[in-house]
Amino acid sequence: MLSRAIQTAIGLALGATVALGLARFAYALLLPPMQAELSWTYALAGGMNTANALGYLFGALLASIFMPALGTRQAFMGGLVLTSLALIGSGFSDNYLWLLVLRCLAGISGAVVFIAGGVLIAHAASSYPKQAATMLSTYYAGAGFGILLSGISLPFALELQFNWRVLWVALGFVALIFAIFSSLAAWHLPDFKTTTLSSHKWSAWQLKFSLLAYACFALGYIAYMTFSVAFMKSRGATTLEIALFWAMLGLSTMFVARVWSTPIVVWHGARGLAAALAVVAVGAVLPLFSSQFMVMLLSALCFGSFLSVVSATTALARRYLPSSAWSAGITLFTIVFAAGQSVGPLISGWLSDTAGGLQIGLAWSAVVLFLGALIALLQPAPTSDG
Repeated sequence: MLSRAIQTAIGLALGATVALGLARFAYALLLPPMQAELSWTYALAGGMNTANALGYLFGALLASIFMPALGTRQAFMGGLVLTSLALIGSGFSDNYLWLLVLRCLAGISGAVVFIAGGVLIAHAASSYPKQAATMLSTYYAGAGFGILLSGISLPFALELQFNWRVLWVALGFVALIFAIFSSLAAWHLPDFKTTTLSSHKWSAWQLKFSLLAYACFALGYIAYMTFSVAFMKSRGATTLEIALFWAMLGLSTMFVARVWSTPIVVWHGARGLAAALAVVAVGAVLPLFSSQFMVMLLSALCFGSFLSVVSATTALARRYLPSSAWSAGITLFTIVFAAGQSVGPLISGWLSDTAGGLQIGLAWSAVVLFLGALIALLQPAPTSDG
C-alpha cells in the first residue's frame, strides 16, 4: 500500500502529465503528419511551440496573480480543465492561426497548472521531510508518464491511418480523465498562502546563476523536444523505432528523476542542476554523431534527465528562499524558462531550414545546454537555510 505522501505526489503528478507530457511534448509526434499535410516549413512548425511557450510565459505571470487571489488549488484545477479543452479544440481545424491560438492557450493554462502543482508539492513535501525528495521527483516524473503514454500510442495510431485531428481530440479526453484524478489529490491539500512577485521580503539576486543556467536550458532543450522525431523520420526511422525512442525518453524521465532526487536536494550550490544539465547536453549531442537506432535510444536515455533540471529549480527555491516566497521563486524560474523556450523554437527552426538541416538545429541545442551546465557551477551555496 502506497503511503499518503506518495499517493498525493502521484495524484499531483497527473497534472504535470497533462500540462507538459500531453499538452506540450506530444506535439513532436503529431508534427510530421501535420507538417506534411499542411506544407509547413520548420520555422512554421517551430512557431507552434513558440506560441505555446509565449502562452507559458503569460501563464506564469498570471499564476503570480491568480494563486494569491483565487487560491493555489483552484488555479491548479481550473488550469487542468482549460488545458484539456485546448487539446480537444486542436482537432477541429487546420487553420494555422486557430492552431496557433490554441497552442498559446494550452501554454497559458499549462503554466498555471505546473506552477500551482509545484507549489502544492513543495509544501506537501514539507509535511513528509523523509519523503520530500521522492515526492518532488515523482511530481516532475508525471510529465515523463505523458511522454511514455504518447510514445506507445500516437506513432501506432498514425501508422493505422488515424488523422492527427482525431488524435488531438483523443489526447484532450485523456487529459480530462487525468484532470479529475489530479484535482481530487489537490482538493485534499490545504490551500497554502503564497507570496507575489512584487513582494520585497525576498531577493532573487542570490539565484542569479541558477536563473541564467535555467534560461540556457530553456533555449536549448526545446529544439530536441520539438524536432527529434522529425530528425529520425528524415533519416528513415520506422514507426516502431520512433515509438521506442519516445517511450525510452518517457521512461528515462520517470525513473531517472529518482536518481537525481538526492543530488539536486543535497549537493552544494547548484551542482545537482549543473550535473543534470550536462547529462541532458550529452543526450542532445549524440544524434550529431550518429542517427543509428541504438545511439538514438542512448540519446533519449540521457536526455530524459531534462525534467530533473526543472525539479532542481523547485529544490533551489526551497533551499534559498523562505517558505512564504517559494511560490514567487518557482514562478520566477518558470518565467525565465518560458522566455527562453519562446525564442528557442524559432532559432532552431530557422537554423533547420538552412542548408545544414535539422542537424544544425540540434547542434544549437547541445551547445546552449553545455553552456548552462557551466554557468550553474558558479552558483554559490545559500547564505542561510532560508
